[in-house]
Order: sequence, then C-alpha cells, then structure tokens
Amino acid sequence: MTAHERSGATVADAAARPGPLGWLRGAVADRESLRAWTQVANDGIIATAGILQGFSGAGASDRTLITAATTATIVGMLSVGGAEWAEAAAERDGQLMAADEEAAEIARQPDVGHAEVVAYYVAKGLTPQLAGEVADQLMARDAVDASLESEHGILDIMTRGQTVRAGIGSAIAYLLGAAIPLIITVVVPVAAESSLILAAVCVSLIVTSSIGARTGHMKLPRALARALIVGLGTMAVSYLAGSLIF
Repeated sequence: MTAHERSGATVADAAARPGPLGWLRGAVADRESLRAWTQVANDGIIATAGILQGFSGAGASDRTLITAATTATIVGMLSVGGAEWAEAAAERDGQLMAADEEAAEIARQPDVGHAEVVAYYVAKGLTPQLAGEVADQLMARDAVDASLESEHGILDIMTRGQTVRAGIGSAIAYLLGAAIPLIITVVVPVAAESSLILAAVCVSLIVTSSIGARTGHMKLPRALARALIVGLGTMAVSYLAGSLIF
C-alpha cells in the first residue's frame, strides 16, 4: 500500500469523522495539543499586551491603541495559525515520503527490512529470538508500519485533518489570549488601561501556566515564574521603548 493510499479518505472514514463538538472534545482531551495551545495563548497575551504598553508609553490615543491591538491580534492569529499548519503539513509530507521509501525497500529487499525491525527490538532489550517473533507478527500485519516505527519512530502518519486542526487550534488559542488585553482596551477608559492590562495579563498567565504545567507534567512554580518573567519583562521593555522613542 502506497502512502497516497494510506492517506486517502474513504466514504466510511468521512462518515465516521466527528462533528465540530466532537472535534473540540478530542482536541481538549489531547494533552499535548492542550499544552501547546496554552503556550500559544501565552504568546497572544504577551505580544498584544506588549504592543499596547509600547503605544501607551508613547502617549498614543485610545483610538490608536484599539487599532494597534486589533491589527496585532489579526496578524498574530493568522501568522501563528499559518506557521503551525505549514509545519504540520511539512511533517506529514516527510512521513509520507518515508512510508514510500520503506515500501519500496521492503519490495526490493524484504529480508533487510525484517532484519532492521529485529535489530530495533533487540536494541530495546528483547532477546534475538523474541525480537524475531515480534518482527514476524508485526510485518505480517503491516510491514511498512513496522519499518516506519523501527527506522523513523513514526507510529501513525498524520492526516490532512490533523494538520488543519493544528493550524486552526493555534490560531484560536492565539486569538483567545490576545483578546484579553484587546477587550480591556476597547471597554476601559484609557487612563486605567495600563494597570488593568497588567493585572489581567498576570491573572491570565497564571491560568494558562497552570493548565500548561498540569498537562505537560511540569512544576507549576517554575512554569509560572517563567511566564511572568517573560510577560512582565516584555511589557516593561515595550513601555520603556515607547516612552524613550516618542
């Protein structure tokens, strides 16, 4: 079976795909995606708040602040989402190419492919006899899958849907993060914006850092300290730059 055949979607596959709510539940349940998206949300919070502080330090009007925050949010969302999709799509292309290469190698030299799988499991601690039995069973079921895992560490080839989900998820995460300082800029008088944005950023970073630490099995104090240092440092430098330059 070629990589194209592996990645092709059948009518049954399409019917079995979850709807938007199912997609959202699956995304939230994926700890790795949730951890990555909390980091993207942090980027949205810090980048937008930093831009606002820079303009605020320069004495910008309320209208200018709203324009800057809105533009930064849109550009950041599209940039992050597009970059994440492109990265995931490139990874998928590499996986498909590896699958084609392994399929061609197995067709030419099946014994060599079998020996590589055996060597992989011997290196993991199995006896040569047991490794040979495991390789026999795995390659009888799907020789390309067995070779992909042993040679490239690929357990599953990404689908097009997964690459799109990565991009959309990152874009939404960035938007949710950036929306916090943006909303404050829109609804709060300009005189109180800086202090409220600072407070909102601190609270938001605490929440996202807690989620990221929990899903990523990290120590919360360290994750929180890193987020606050980067966030507050960025805002301080941006405000100082705006004050000195303009």
